Amino acid sequence: MSDTAIFAISLAVTLVGLVVSWGVYRRRGAGTGLRGAALSLVPLAAAMTGVTAFFVDLTFDPGRWAGVAVAGLAVLLYVVSGAMISRRAGASGGASGGAAGGKAAGGGRQKSAGRSGGQAVEGPAAGGGDPEMAEIERILRDRGIS
Repeated sequence: MSDTAIFAISLAVTLVGLVVSWGVYRRRGAGTGLRGAALSLVPLAAAMTGVTAFFVDLTFDPGRWAGVAVAGLAVLLYVVSGAMISRRAGASGGASGGAAGGKAAGGGRQKSAGRSGGQAVEGPAAGGGDPEMAEIERILRDRGIS
């Protein structure tokens, strides 16, 4: 497609969008009308910067589609490797104790005290912590969510 045709189509889409934005401005106010005008200018800006020509060339060029597929594969592999690394770190992190082990042990004590004691508020929050958090914890325990 020629640059002139791309520019003409983009200009037509922009003008239609600006007319619609003017109607939206009259009905819904300045904020919505300005947002519509901003979005209406995007096709013209894309044509003037050459972005539209890039996408037109991309659409009809199988070599570029192959490049897009390779880029997509690279992103997919990166995300999968991140999930695998975090899963491995999570499995070894729980066995290494430290501060996380102390929290788990405290949570276990609080849970067992809630089932056997039947007290309204218990655990660390009852001794001077945030009373709202203690109430939320109590509600969650009553519903069986821990």
